[in-house]
Amino acid sequence: MSDIFETDIDNENENLSSLEDTDVTETSSENLVFDFPLYHIKLDYSSETLYAKAPEGKVQISAGDFVIVPTRYGKDMARVLGTAKKPLGIKQSDIVTIDRKASEADLKRRQELIHKEKEAFPIFKEKVANHKLDMKLVETHFLFDEQKALFFFSSDSRVDFRELVKDLVSVFKMRIELRQIGVRDESRITGGLGVCGRPFCCHGVSDKLRPVSIKMAKDQNLSLNSMKISGQCGRLLCCLSYEYDWYNEARKSLPNEGVRLTYDGTDFRITEVNPLTSMVKMLGDDGRLLEVNAKRFYRDGNRWKIN
Repeated sequence: MSDIFETDIDNENENLSSLEDTDVTETSSENLVFDFPLYHIKLDYSSETLYAKAPEGKVQISAGDFVIVPTRYGKDMARVLGTAKKPLGIKQSDIVTIDRKASEADLKRRQELIHKEKEAFPIFKEKVANHKLDMKLVETHFLFDEQKALFFFSSDSRVDFRELVKDLVSVFKMRIELRQIGVRDESRITGGLGVCGRPFCCHGVSDKLRPVSIKMAKDQNLSLNSMKISGQCGRLLCCLSYEYDWYNEARKSLPNEGVRLTYDGTDFRITEVNPLTSMVKMLGDDGRLLEVNAKRFYRDGNRWKIN
């Protein structure tokens, strides 16, 4: 029986550019140094994370507590994940100041808002159907400290929802904000299990993951089959970026595929380089296929040679 399956065969004509993130740019750390403790906090409804400074006064805050903080949508409640002793790759804009620790009354109000959010879900869907709009509701959220409702939706195209907003305002009697989100944001909010069997990285690990490119898959010798290197969101797997820096650094001391050299009196062409196993495969003009330890390769000027 053949041990080659249909999903193992690469489609050389497959266009993989649609899997890449073209609408984001990688941000770098500002190398900030903090002389005060920082807390890592998370907005449960969107899985967005922030870093926060403690409020004035002696307030005991621990992991699992809820706090009131300013967000880009307005004051809201967030969950404390823990302290951040040496945060990496964050910007000044990622840091907010905690307004106060949530009280029992605050937590009770939050439960009431969660109940209202569940009731708002079918109302929104009904209004969308009435206006015949192509919108998929992902999440509904009522701000804790303001009379404002957020509706996160996804759509394959831009949507003119001005009349819908007027309709929703007449029902909820508060400010309404509709936010169209992308496929990665939708996965971050809804969560789920990846092909590895673990929760989505964007949902369970961090919402500040670096953009992923096809080059990352190529440099790790991965199959360029979209079924293998893309997640449920239809974009490249977030985890492709985890070991990319190591592979990139390891390849600097190894010859590239396609390099030609002479060994044992025969011309060879390097066909495969595996940084993980430190083995290099070469195909000779005489038909021999050799696998050589990468430690035997060295540079002599601009040419590669084997000890």
